Amino acid sequence: MKLSRLVAVAAAALLATACSPKKAEVAPAGQVTIRFATDWRAQAEHGGFYEALATGEYAKRGLNVQIVQGGPGVNVPQLLASGAVEAGMGSNSFVVMNLAQQDVPVKAVAAMMQKDPQVLIAHPDQGINGIADLKGHPILLSDASVTAFWVWLKSKYGFTDDQIRKYTFNSAPFLADKKVAQQGYVTSEPYTIEKEAKLKPKVFLLADNGYPSYATMILVPQALIDKNPAAVRAFVEASAKGWHDYLYADPKAADALIRKDNPEMTQDVLDQARDKMRSYGIIDGGDAKAMGIGAMTDARWAEFFNVASSQGVYPKTLDYKKAYSLEFVTPAVK
Repeated sequence: MKLSRLVAVAAAALLATACSPKKAEVAPAGQVTIRFATDWRAQAEHGGFYEALATGEYAKRGLNVQIVQGGPGVNVPQLLASGAVEAGMGSNSFVVMNLAQQDVPVKAVAAMMQKDPQVLIAHPDQGINGIADLKGHPILLSDASVTAFWVWLKSKYGFTDDQIRKYTFNSAPFLADKKVAQQGYVTSEPYTIEKEAKLKPKVFLLADNGYPSYATMILVPQALIDKNPAAVRAFVEASAKGWHDYLYADPKAADALIRKDNPEMTQDVLDQARDKMRSYGIIDGGDAKAMGIGAMTDARWAEFFNVASSQGVYPKTLDYKKAYSLEFVTPAVK
């Protein structure tokens, strides 16, 4: 998890050569261009940003926003560090804290998801009724997850590294072995497993069991904060409005943009994901109930840092507050 800033920037230069976003389009007169890099292919979990784009929320605030679709070959922190994009999506709190540890001048300025949608998925007939029951079971995890929420699982439940099995975003190994569990998003894998395998799995949302990470954060370089704080604030406000409307107004235009960027996406997957985000309070639960979509607090960041540093992921002396700014979220958040 330790990567020097020099290495990060050098890697970004290599990445930019291979798969960099296209050059920013010329913005209409008076508008500020913001290329926003997402963390994966277009999906409902990015819906609020597409909603704000489709309904003109960005444009009416003087922004020319271009969504740069992510994928397996795109590293958002590297794109930000190299200046290839003006803003990007932070998948979880580890991403943000890693940037602070590496002294990369990029900060989280809002958290669109109060709950990280990460889940563990188990077979229904194995006597597994909670996360604790998975101790000792093989668990399919991606490399990124081993250095992220797995740290919390080991700390809280005593899980051990010999449980780890390689996850390649394919549920076939899970379906082939009833003792195996796998990671996923509450908005995605449980539905596709049930749809394709006719199996209703046990699903455990880590956030509802105390996992303190934020998700789908807006990350911006300190240089943009210093140069144009009004543009940062406008992007946060428009995105929050987009997320509200994607969940509770008409999502058709946003869904059309998502399917255009990602033709493999289907409407039924988008619909059920939006339902899950509402029912689990992924976007507007937690502090967002009182403080508004995008809310972050010092207390929540301190809780996350204390868990991670207690496991040796970060030195206890790290100034973790340099990882984020509360300047651009609801004024009540202090």
